[in-house]
Amino acid sequence: MQELTESDIRRRLDPIRVVSALETAFSDRFDSITLPPRVPVETAHGLFLIMTCYDRNGSALGMKLVAVQDAPRRADERIQATYILFDPATARPQLIVPANYLTDLRTAAASAVATKFLACADARVLGIFGTGRQACAHLKVLPLVRRFQRVLVCGRDADRSRAFADAATTVTDLPIEPADAQTCASQSNVICTCTNSGTPLFDGNLLRPGTHLNLVGAFQPQTREVDSATIQRACVVVDTYGGTLSEAGDLLIPLREGRISRQHILADLHELVSGKTPVRRDATSITVFKSVGCALEDLVTAELLL
Repeated sequence: MQELTESDIRRRLDPIRVVSALETAFSDRFDSITLPPRVPVETAHGLFLIMTCYDRNGSALGMKLVAVQDAPRRADERIQATYILFDPATARPQLIVPANYLTDLRTAAASAVATKFLACADARVLGIFGTGRQACAHLKVLPLVRRFQRVLVCGRDADRSRAFADAATTVTDLPIEPADAQTCASQSNVICTCTNSGTPLFDGNLLRPGTHLNLVGAFQPQTREVDSATIQRACVVVDTYGGTLSEAGDLLIPLREGRISRQHILADLHELVSGKTPVRRDATSITVFKSVGCALEDLVTAELLL
């Protein structure tokens, strides 16, 4: 059994390979994958999640364990994850690793896959809501699929936005500008929401025609990062139907309000990347990729560590 450190994982995982592996998995392996519902366990400190994935062709079996703290001592300690890759025949552990960076990277890589298929080809401004680990990962990975010319970042306050923009020079060569929510929403061609917010970050009527959004922060039925106007205006794709229809407040709240119907969700990521369901109608369409996290993404990324 291999045991790796976070530093090992950062060295071994190439973002380009992760994006490519996820696209291939959702296109070609999805029909052979068993994805049981994510098991949430409420704890005294927050939430504990168990995520498993099995390839029925017998090639892979894995499980991720995630602790989400309500009140961590430090913001970067809010989510702590561990991944175990098993021998699919014997269930003996082959690999056990800390999975914080793995989770950050695979989430951003899934957003990159969706962006590749949904964003306008001439998208030049990337907008990021959030200043934590996921914001950093998306800043690192999204430019692999579009030729952005600048980045707008909107944090919880102006100081956080400015500090993130200053520190992010180690992640990208793109010019990064702190921005308020209105500016970030109205001037970006691709928007990534990577926050802990439980309420909408901006007015969806501000979005310009043709905008693509990756929504990755909220993963509970009562929380959301965008308002119902955003979802109403958008062609919506999800990572998986099962996960989003049980957990994604960004979609469940407008569904409960009667602002959208189930048919408003046009495709999952498999249907999108395999070409089964075209989504973007024209250059003015607003598109949304809503992700709550999928265990297939973890499994495929962990396989690259072997």
